Amino acid sequence: MKRLLLLASFALTLTACATQTEPTRCQTQPIAPPPASKKLKIVDKPIDFGPKRVALTKAYIKQHYGKDVHDITITPKVIVLHYTAIGSLKDSFNALKPQMLRGRKDIAKASALNVSAHYLVDRDGTVYRLMPDNHMARHVIGLNYNAIGVENVAKNANDLTPAQVQANIALVKYLKRKYPTIQYLIGHHEYRRMEKTPLWLEKDKGYRTKKYDPGVKFMKEVRSGVKWLGLKEPPK
Repeated sequence: MKRLLLLASFALTLTACATQTEPTRCQTQPIAPPPASKKLKIVDKPIDFGPKRVALTKAYIKQHYGKDVHDITITPKVIVLHYTAIGSLKDSFNALKPQMLRGRKDIAKASALNVSAHYLVDRDGTVYRLMPDNHMARHVIGLNYNAIGVENVAKNANDLTPAQVQANIALVKYLKRKYPTIQYLIGHHEYRRMEKTPLWLEKDKGYRTKKYDPGVKFMKEVRSGVKWLGLKEPPK
């Protein structure tokens, strides 16, 4: 009887170890699967984008990129991450909402078109879509005609949150699936390095500004989360 019990116990051990790749380290307890990643939820929160803004966008495209266009549709090839330099969602949204530029003497001479972005990420990680992501927004010199802009609500690089990092990772994955044409993921502070690529279109050699957003740390964290997508960094 004792021998039968030992044989039965041995058989159960073999069954439990049958799926193990390392027999010498058999585990009889099931291994829980990793938790499913949180699905990206996008909330529509449109800025003002009427005929006036469309006309200003067409004029910007002609002046700065030398293109006469019938509409403002783009083929996205770059994702540019930013921070707003404003501490609240409400104030960040209100800065992007109007069709005409207010203030911003540093860029006002280049166009009356207001700055904008396709997405705005709040401090808690909520993602807001401000406009169609295949329409041109004014958010980065030289690359607007090829780029999707993602703004993050933050006063500075140290103000960005872990929730925003995770939201940007999820959003970049979503955009790359939606637009296989996307080749680059860059931070706004890296935009001048794109002058060495065929995607750069700016005709005005004097139209450049110094940018610090979103910072090296934020870009490193987001790139780490989307490394498998194979998106390129700007040329060194």
